[in-house]
Amino acid sequence: MRSKIDYEEITKIIDFIESRNLSHFELEIEGFKIKIGRNLPQAISQPPATEPPSPNENKNSESKTISPSKPRTNSHEITSPMVGTFYRAPDPSSLPFVEIGDKVKKNQTLCIIEAMKLMNEIQSDVDGILKEIYIKNGTPVEYGQPLFAIQSSK
Repeated sequence: MRSKIDYEEITKIIDFIESRNLSHFELEIEGFKIKIGRNLPQAISQPPATEPPSPNENKNSESKTISPSKPRTNSHEITSPMVGTFYRAPDPSSLPFVEIGDKVKKNQTLCIIEAMKLMNEIQSDVDGILKEIYIKNGTPVEYGQPLFAIQSSK
């Protein structure tokens, strides 16, 4: 048995996911793990990363974003689980999932990261108050990059 999965096999997996209309797929083979997810409730058409923010975006929350190099103390950070493009709303005409000051619940969707043409919902892993949004809508993110700071309500 071989230990690697090639590009052709990954594209077959993606075709399988699309043909079955699956929202989530995980596979682990001999230490290789792949997780694929997408947002199914509505068709998502995202603007390219170079397009300006939609008019519905709250400009106040964008001005309150801070640099990832200055994390807040006593806050829980939500980081990007993948490389992709960060979107605050499910589509350009919708309001953002969350704003600074919102109460968030564990498993609540905070944003979407588009990777390989799949929309991946990023969810909170704690209950609390959203204190910071580190990333601007439509910008690229790296694996492990801080996205949000949440004041945990433990």
